[in-house]
Amino acid sequence: MSDTAKSEDLLRRRKEAVANGVGVFNTATAISANNATIIDTNGNELIDFAGGIGVANAGHCPEPVIEAIIEQVKKYIHVSFNVVTYEPYVALCEKLNALFPHGEKTKTMLVSTGAEAVENAIKIAKQATGRNAVLCYSGAFHGRTLMAMTLTSRTSYSIGCGPFAPEVYRIDYPNFYKKGIGLTEAEFVEQELHRLRKFFKTNVRAEDLAAIIIELVQGEGGFHVAPKGYVEGLREICDEYGICLIFDEVQTGFGRTAAWGAMDHFGVTPDLSTWAKSMGSGLPIGCVIGKADVVDSAKPSTIGGTYIGNPVACAASLATIKYMEDIDLNAKAKRVGEITMQRFQAMKDQFSCIGDVRGLGAMNAMEFVIDQNPAKPDADLCHKLIKACAKRDLIVISAGVHKNVLRILSPLTIEENLLNKGLDIIEEELSKLTED
Repeated sequence: MSDTAKSEDLLRRRKEAVANGVGVFNTATAISANNATIIDTNGNELIDFAGGIGVANAGHCPEPVIEAIIEQVKKYIHVSFNVVTYEPYVALCEKLNALFPHGEKTKTMLVSTGAEAVENAIKIAKQATGRNAVLCYSGAFHGRTLMAMTLTSRTSYSIGCGPFAPEVYRIDYPNFYKKGIGLTEAEFVEQELHRLRKFFKTNVRAEDLAAIIIELVQGEGGFHVAPKGYVEGLREICDEYGICLIFDEVQTGFGRTAAWGAMDHFGVTPDLSTWAKSMGSGLPIGCVIGKADVVDSAKPSTIGGTYIGNPVACAASLATIKYMEDIDLNAKAKRVGEITMQRFQAMKDQFSCIGDVRGLGAMNAMEFVIDQNPAKPDADLCHKLIKACAKRDLIVISAGVHKNVLRILSPLTIEENLLNKGLDIIEEELSKLTED
């Protein structure tokens, strides 16, 4: 078999053996990965601007994490925390409680994925409040399990999967770019909080809500950042009505926004928060962190599962967090975000097809529109740009309900010359696609 056919053959085998419903965001292949590059099955070196969908914040295969995984595998791989208590689970919970304090006393439960974290957070909130209803937002992505899929906004993720979880209500996300035209941010925040209070009178009573769940920066929804004033007002409303406030930090956590969590930028403490993705450098692990009295509202055996806090994943997570601290990953993220946003802003000034550039820390995106109109998404241009970048060995993926947003989730450890090389490719290919 020729070198050129290797990737093609692997993709052919995938098509023959793997369920069609499993998404294909990019046709790249991989035989190895290190820091911010991936080697494909043809031996080509690819620049990774996707980071396994925000999982490789600390880079691909950091050495201390590999060593921790090997050391743990030699001891035991699985005993189930429900059956046998082990040190890595307890130590990781202690570390997370210290990193993410939720009030006077914090407790954590570990799971395997972000969707599991969301499912369990909702169950905890329902038991803590004795209520059933949940409020979520347009553009949200919270996972693909039943409750998480119901909370997720894009309908293409749930075709033919109903009926969905009951008592879930959705309100528009406080999207200043699309809905704040002609308003100051303060005026927009006041408008949106008033809209929320009105929603309680026309859709669901505040007194019936167990939880409001929000992404402070929407991931799949297009990297929209909630206004700080709105989040502060949301906390006040939840306190007023006894509603659990849940922050979904699955994509925003562990350095992505140049802080341990996006909530660090807002100065608002939720009752519960959900985390996953980069907390284990790629091993499947997630968690629910919350105020101890709220977390402990869950009755024995109503939350959890067989694989919660797998010891190998716990060891990987502990090593990942220590590595992030040792290299000051948040500072690296700040620099990556500054470079990317400067380049994106320059592109916006150059190309009229870019309606907005936005983000928080190193969670950066540009949105493509027609005639500078937020109501006219240009998904076709975004798709063509991603394909053009792929031909030049740059992996980049889209976001947004209409898939018209180019998002950057590169490892935060990426070298500046490699980051700029990738941004050069985006600019050069966009120039080709938009030239008359």
